[in-house]
Amino acid sequence: MKRREALHQAALMMGGILSAPTLAGAMGRVINTGPSVAVSFEQETLLAEVADVIIPTTTTPGAKAAGAEKFIVRVMRDCYPKSDQDQFYAGLAKLDTDSKTKFGKGFVELDATQKNEMVKQTMNTDKPFFLRMKELTTTGYFTSEIGATKALEYLPVPGQFNGCMPLKSGQKTWAL
Repeated sequence: MKRREALHQAALMMGGILSAPTLAGAMGRVINTGPSVAVSFEQETLLAEVADVIIPTTTTPGAKAAGAEKFIVRVMRDCYPKSDQDQFYAGLAKLDTDSKTKFGKGFVELDATQKNEMVKQTMNTDKPFFLRMKELTTTGYFTSEIGATKALEYLPVPGQFNGCMPLKSGQKTWAL
């Protein structure tokens, strides 16, 4: 694999280009000092379930195991203005309401096939919410300990910088 291909794949895994607030959140910064939305336990549970559909558990732990929902709540609170938070959590509530309308139960109670169907529907009906959810989920996952060590190749104390090293066949992309 060429270096360009590896960078391209890493960018795709991270959801493309990161927004400034998400990047600030990944770096642990607080740029929203104004009011924020109080997130309930039910909303956090719903975030965990949606994130787990985006990055499910396979041979590596998924977004729920990595605690991506905690990252999403923190970044939304600390880095996005209240108007963006209101819009994001309204999209989350709409997903749950649509699940109740379509299947007679909330998103959390749906089986895996139904959850996938609802997320696919949301990709079409509420694209801004889905894109932000995907961006926050992938960033939260790949910057978590689980994402960096289980899903990516991780070297805790790297040696010298070698800018053009060939990847071994089947090797994971390096953690940032």
